Amino acid sequence: MFQLDYMDHRPLYEQIKEKIKTVIISGAMKPDEKVPSVRELAQSLTINPNTIHKAYKELELEGYIYSVRAKGSFVTPIYNKINQARKDNLLLELDKLVSELAYMNIPKEQLIARIEELYGRGRQKNND
Repeated sequence: MFQLDYMDHRPLYEQIKEKIKTVIISGAMKPDEKVPSVRELAQSLTINPNTIHKAYKELELEGYIYSVRAKGSFVTPIYNKINQARKDNLLLELDKLVSELAYMNIPKEQLIARIEELYGRGRQKNND
């Protein structure tokens, strides 16, 4: 599925969380698709299952995956209400970034163009 960078300063569970988020956001994993089990991923990455479990718990808290007892973890559908809190948090982060970029005198037009470019890429991936 992916490889970890042991030279990265971030903890392994954070790397795993970010890699899985990237796979989900890119559309490589579809809504309600099963995520590899903790045991499977731990074996393929040769790391402690507790590390995978921690990453999965954070992904679940952020609304990217959900768990079904005795079935496993699955990708959360985009329309799911669990994602609303995450959307709110991301919009707050965007507010902070835009404020900082405005303070650095980045032209509004440049920011808008960048957002439109990124948004277009995201919509294109979702339609593929």
